[in-house]
Amino acid sequence: MGSRYRVTSVDAVHEEGGSVFTVRDEHGDDEEVLLVPCEDGVEAWVNRCTHEAQRLYREGVGAVVRNDEVVCPKHGSMFDTCSGYCDNGEAADTTLVDVDVTVEDGQVYLTDDDVRYLHDGTSSDDDGDDGPDSTSHLQF
Repeated sequence: MGSRYRVTSVDAVHEEGGSVFTVRDEHGDDEEVLLVPCEDGVEAWVNRCTHEAQRLYREGVGAVVRNDEVVCPKHGSMFDTCSGYCDNGEAADTTLVDVDVTVEDGQVYLTDDDVRYLHDGTSSDDDGDDGPDSTSHLQF
């Protein structure tokens, strides 16, 4: 279903601390994909916490990344940017859903056969999501 599509550059992801784009999956559902810096490259994850499907990246805010971990804005669970694994909080012992990307010559390409690129940014349908009602003890 999917094909090779240039999304952005590695430098842009590292400079901005992350970015998001929207894809359509094999079931016809739109999904947001979070790109985060990982060592010298990038990793791509479905843009939602494994605990309560909370968005990790929000338009106008971005994703909170601390010490190479993406922080869930609702409960404070922290996911390793390179492996997607969480070892703390409400999402402990879970891993973010990955999306296949390839890096060549400093460019990031979507190469996941199960999705099709739609557009940069978050999906237009936010299901009335005005942001998290945080129960986290973390403050930023």
